[in-house]
Amino acid sequence: MDARASGETTIGWPVGSVPSMRLTVLGACGAWPDAGQACSGFLFEHDGFRLVVDLGHAVVPRLLRHLEPGDVDAVFISHRHPDHCADLNPLLRARALRDDPAAPLPVYTLPGALDAVLALDRPGMLDAAYDLREFEAGDDLEIGPFRGRTRMLPHWTPNAGVRLTADGRSVAYTGDSGPSPDVVELARGADVLLAEATYVDEVPADSRGYLCTAREAGEQAATAGAGRLLLTHLQPGTDPEQARAAAAASYRDEVGVADPDLVVDLP
Repeated sequence: MDARASGETTIGWPVGSVPSMRLTVLGACGAWPDAGQACSGFLFEHDGFRLVVDLGHAVVPRLLRHLEPGDVDAVFISHRHPDHCADLNPLLRARALRDDPAAPLPVYTLPGALDAVLALDRPGMLDAAYDLREFEAGDDLEIGPFRGRTRMLPHWTPNAGVRLTADGRSVAYTGDSGPSPDVVELARGADVLLAEATYVDEVPADSRGYLCTAREAGEQAATAGAGRLLLTHLQPGTDPEQARAAAAASYRDEVGVADPDLVVDLP
């Protein structure tokens, strides 16, 4: 099914070219979904392969505007917080509880990160719906045509940032992370840095080191030499223009905000 939303915005695809990698924002709210929106969820496509990165609250209804449940080829979950993984449950239900169940879905995540989500249903109910592939942060992964490089990034719970590469194009994604040299290393020379930016320019004292500001995301993107910065995980109610301006104070290339249905094509 190709149900591209009529209101989507596409950037980065010159007329007449064919994208090497496509990134579609399904949701990008931090902590909880704002009205009509969803938490973290991103669809990566290359060469017919569909990889969903994070499945936070309310992501599945937005995903189903683009794909049938069985059309998802793999899932990568950065960490166990529900605004990044809660909607794995309805996706697995949508694949399993039908007359023609889909094949087991490869799910990549850190050890134990999905224990709570996978325990929501009665024992064994969804066991045949997924193929859990746990990895250690720092591992390199092969997910269909994508090559993934992972790093442990600072958060309250183990959080795996990932750099996805296909045909020489790359997107680095932080999950939730405080500022870290490892973010810079993961994003070094990437075409896009998809960076957590919960706050505009100041993190509350009890969250410092575990979350980032848009200003810090801009600084890290500039140090990494990333080709484009896309801010995500903004706290509901945050003014996106203020966040963009804060990031642009130190990052001179293109700064965007991960709005729902935004499509980024990397030719």
